[in-house]
Amino acid sequence: QLQLVESGGGLVQPGGSLRLSCKISGFALDYYAVAWFRQAPGKEREGVSCIDPFHRGTTYADSVKGRFTISRDNRKSTVYLQMDNLKVEDTGNYYCAREQSWNQSCSLILARFTSWGQGTQVTVSS
Repeated sequence: QLQLVESGGGLVQPGGSLRLSCKISGFALDYYAVAWFRQAPGKEREGVSCIDPFHRGTTYADSVKGRFTISRDNRKSTVYLQMDNLKVEDTGNYYCAREQSWNQSCSLILARFTSWGQGTQVTVSS
């Protein structure tokens, strides 16, 4: 059974850091692109970052470049999102998702991702 479970969200002050984790099961992590999306209240879900299968590369939204780092640990079946220098506008519910087809390079196109976790809340506030 395919499953993605996020954790690591919380409340942090501006300038602080958090590390999100996405534990996967039911598929081989290395064969699929996995992405992080976020959704703020009243706004559409947007792509944040993605990691290619087979360690080919990573993709970031312009708004998080230089502040967020995506990585994977295949032995732990987990994808991470290290978030540094957090801003108030980073607040939202963060979801990890798996690309629908194997061995596809990353995109941050919502429709390409058909398997989702339940989300973890990140709140950046002073």
